[in-house]
Amino acid sequence: MDKSKIEASLGIVRPSLQADGGDVELVEITDDGVVKVRLTGACGGCPMSQITLKEGIERYMKEAHPEIKAVESV
Repeated sequence: MDKSKIEASLGIVRPSLQADGGDVELVEITDDGVVKVRLTGACGGCPMSQITLKEGIERYMKEAHPEIKAVESV
């Protein structure tokens, strides 16, 4: 997977996270298609962060990049 394309896609979801005081950063892309991210700011301690991760970020990333198997928070 192309890291720059993954970063660009995260850049599309980033403004909505930043609007709530949070952010997301790319940590790693594994060989088996797992994108590992770190939720920061308000997202880091938010009880809804796993829903944001799976229903928001992961859903968008899998649509944009079908080769992604999962998005995980580290």
